[in-house]
Amino acid sequence: MLGGELGNSSASSLDYLRPLWTTLRALRLNTVLAPVYWELVEPTEGRYNFATLDTLIRDARANNMRLVLLWFGSWKNSMSSYAPSWVKTNQARFPRTEATRGQGQEILSPFSDANLQADARAFAALLRHLRAVDGARHTVLMVQVENEIGMIPEARDHSAIADSLFAQPVPTALMTYLQAHRDSLAPELRTRWDSAGGKSLGTWETVFGHGLHTDELFMAWHLARYTERVAAAGKAEYPLPMFVNAALIRPGYLPGRYVSAGPLPHLIDVWRAAAPSIDFLSPDIYFPNFVEWAMKYVRSGNPLFIPEARLSPQSAVQALYAIGAHNAMGFSPFAIESVREPERHPLARSYEMITQLSALILAAQGRATMAAVMPVVAFDGAVNDAPQRIELAGFALTVTFEGAAPAAANANPGAIPADGASSGSATQAVRGGIIIALAPDEFIIAGTGIVVTFAPVTTGDPLAGILSAQEGRYVDGRWAPTRWLNGDQTHQGRHIRLEPNEFSVQRVKLYRYR
Repeated sequence: MLGGELGNSSASSLDYLRPLWTTLRALRLNTVLAPVYWELVEPTEGRYNFATLDTLIRDARANNMRLVLLWFGSWKNSMSSYAPSWVKTNQARFPRTEATRGQGQEILSPFSDANLQADARAFAALLRHLRAVDGARHTVLMVQVENEIGMIPEARDHSAIADSLFAQPVPTALMTYLQAHRDSLAPELRTRWDSAGGKSLGTWETVFGHGLHTDELFMAWHLARYTERVAAAGKAEYPLPMFVNAALIRPGYLPGRYVSAGPLPHLIDVWRAAAPSIDFLSPDIYFPNFVEWAMKYVRSGNPLFIPEARLSPQSAVQALYAIGAHNAMGFSPFAIESVREPERHPLARSYEMITQLSALILAAQGRATMAAVMPVVAFDGAVNDAPQRIELAGFALTVTFEGAAPAAANANPGAIPADGASSGSATQAVRGGIIIALAPDEFIIAGTGIVVTFAPVTTGDPLAGILSAQEGRYVDGRWAPTRWLNGDQTHQGRHIRLEPNEFSVQRVKLYRYR
């Protein structure tokens, strides 16, 4: 899915959205991620209005695109801002979480059956309607259940019911899961459990120790159980794939200072145990350390799908990396409709290139015949663009990155700046690529700003030389060469080079000699 997520309000008015489809097409999207708002779907309890959704589906079909729907139900970025007014204004019936001192929060309580049933009924009605209007066409591919679920500014609910449950034993279902999966648990969870004695029963603090991290584990279980029941109600009507997304953590932040208890990597086992109807967990990656977060979300076999990422020139190579290195199902920068001059945006060129290669990418997934590279960036923005070594199809490939960092300012006028940065701040050069082994001695190398050399994997083996290098493109699945590059462009057979500031594809054959 070569996607883009709409800004929070853009799908609420199709008159606003309709002229923006031109931008989405120019960016070469094939999938749009769009919110569905509980307050608009059910403005009056029990009476549903799907007119806006139906028009969105028709417009997506007219523009030859698919949809992933985002259910803004009980929680959106932890808060309950999209709950209908009849929910918000009746706190006696639909209770909120409470802070330490007892004051209510703008977060619906996951311990309330009334809250759960109201959300689950609306979500089931949504999926029932989708089956009726789209079950044969499959314009809607997946549904995200809630949005960036979690607790902030405190790590857990301190209402009377929450306090009572916190003092009770850890649910048997969770303990059974943890014991059955002890050797494969997220290392952070395993360490916390072991450091408290590795007990198989007891209260939350008996099993996991005292502190904010235990508060977070407690809330993760109950938020995930609530989400499971909402998802299950929807799947009973129409079993589309369903996922949840997470707001990520700044280094050094403790639970409560970040949106805690959501589907974060250190809590993935809690979410899996509590919410089996959720098919996978997804990161919203707005921080610079993209590679680090992508790796955390695949380390336990979780399929990678990135529903939100910071929109910037780097989106172009982040998409390549996620798909080529981690077999990602899709990638989706946020506020995609805000891009000005979309034809010139690097993402458009990257998506066009990925579209060319889509058949090869799908064939390579799961076969260890594909890799991807991009510079590794730390949270503070420090760029590690040292050469990277890849072993693929019996060869050792060394990839170096061309182009200085930082690049020119205002490379993408439509980008959303990082926290504290202005839209005119300097940005990192766009460099990265994807490499696919077509045969034992043949590769596709695609991307921008990289240089690739080849060597034997084992010292003493025959040397690797470039037999031929063609620049070209795939047209209807067939390779169409444009230039033969065995001269200066390959440094007389010494390397493959993809020029900076361009996205290109080369098909390379190697041979061995002594």
